[in-house]
Amino acid sequence: MQHTALIYTMVLMSAADSDMTDRELLLIGDIVRTMPAFKDFDDKLLPGIAENCAEILGQENGMDTIIGIIADSLPERLCMTAYALACDVAAADGHVQQEELRLLEMIRHKLNVDRLHAAAIETGAAARYQKVD
Repeated sequence: MQHTALIYTMVLMSAADSDMTDRELLLIGDIVRTMPAFKDFDDKLLPGIAENCAEILGQENGMDTIIGIIADSLPERLCMTAYALACDVAAADGHVQQEELRLLEMIRHKLNVDRLHAAAIETGAAARYQKVD
């Protein structure tokens, strides 16, 4: 369930601005294939989990439901990881929309990521996804 919660975090963030870009979807796949948190995860399960998340998001109070599932499924040690993944997806297309900022704040509060750690994670994501002119 922890892998599912991390994937839900990324899919939720991708859907925040109502435009799941190819860049965001490719990033999610790359993260699942390469990040140590997904070491024992079968990446063939990713499309089904993402689809399930999208289905829940389409329901009434879907976003709150997803955030609740994420918070309930993750141990404290993975909460900053989930927040970092959300920041990476938000930064992937080169700019963060207002809806994404609000969602990041909601996730941060629900996962109890303190503001100082969140700022460091956000700065790291912004630096990683900076474009060269």
